[in-house]
Amino acid sequence: MSTISLRLPESLHRKVRELAKAEDVSINQLITTALAEKMSALMTVEYLEERAARGERAKFEHAMGKVRDVEPDECDT
Repeated sequence: MSTISLRLPESLHRKVRELAKAEDVSINQLITTALAEKMSALMTVEYLEERAARGERAKFEHAMGKVRDVEPDECDT
């Protein structure tokens, strides 16, 4: 595990302290979880952009052509 020194504006530090207390976790745990969530979101966008770049319109249209032309179920509307 690594240690970093992080400088925060007092207002942000105060808020993160309040949130950590409300969630009954340490400030360290709250920041670690928030960082992991942000990284996951950014990595997901990157992954989807890479997948989209590999896509081919002709293959998409071919796959969509296999979908039956029916009205959606009542629960799908």
